[in-house]
Amino acid sequence: MIILGDEIVPYEALHKVNCVQDVANTPANSTVLFPYNKALMQYCAQNSVPYAVQINEVKEGIYANALKARYIIASFQTAKQIQLIAENYMYDAKVLCIIDSNNELEKIAKAEIDGVVYSSIL
Repeated sequence: MIILGDEIVPYEALHKVNCVQDVANTPANSTVLFPYNKALMQYCAQNSVPYAVQINEVKEGIYANALKARYIIASFQTAKQIQLIAENYMYDAKVLCIIDSNNELEKIAKAEIDGVVYSSIL
């Protein structure tokens, strides 16, 4: 299980961006983070920039994987739905569920979602 944002488990930093210019100013080998944005996803895919994208619906998750997202981040309900699709189509992207505390880890693990990301780092 991937755990991003926990104080006990070391994790890779996510760098929030809002536009293509922000991506150009992130450190090398960084994973950029942004809400669903077609233009940013296309830019990252074309330039081999690892990225995490926050989605609100399943269709956005399908596009995110097609455009080579590293992480697809969603609420519990959406993460459960996209995880089933990800397993069926063998997605390269990992599905992460947004959580507020480690009290939610067991619920996410039992739902067989790839991992979690704490809301505090989004």
